Amino acid sequence: MKINWGTGIVLAFVGFISFILYFVVRMNSENRAKHDLVTEEYYKAELGYQKEINDVTNAYKLTNKLAVEKTEDGLLIAFPKDQDFNKITGKVSLYRPSNKQLDFSLPISLSKTHLLIPDKRLLDGRWDIKIAWEYNKKEFLHKQSITY
Repeated sequence: MKINWGTGIVLAFVGFISFILYFVVRMNSENRAKHDLVTEEYYKAELGYQKEINDVTNAYKLTNKLAVEKTEDGLLIAFPKDQDFNKITGKVSLYRPSNKQLDFSLPISLSKTHLLIPDKRLLDGRWDIKIAWEYNKKEFLHKQSITY
């Protein structure tokens, strides 16, 4: 059987399209290639971004800044010394870019001017830390990435 140019071109296109579709279906159906979003409701989170910018600006304007330090016991978060620690409320969120099952949040409940996140809660690797706190009805936000 002889195949002319037209039939050969059509067979080549069909073969190429089948090859591409095979990989598209395979990559979308495999559990090995997970595509986690940073946030589940991305567009809803985007609407609150201006508030986040204002809170970061409030934290930047402080004379005594919040400090995040890695110690032997864990991650030490030292709040500004000029703020009364009894009036500080908020939340500390730790986000692990490589695995969303490791993400966790802690409420800020202080008995001293600092908060310690135990070493056993943090696995080695990169962590994105987001500390949102309120003091005297003014909101602050500190963001930082650390490698633990």
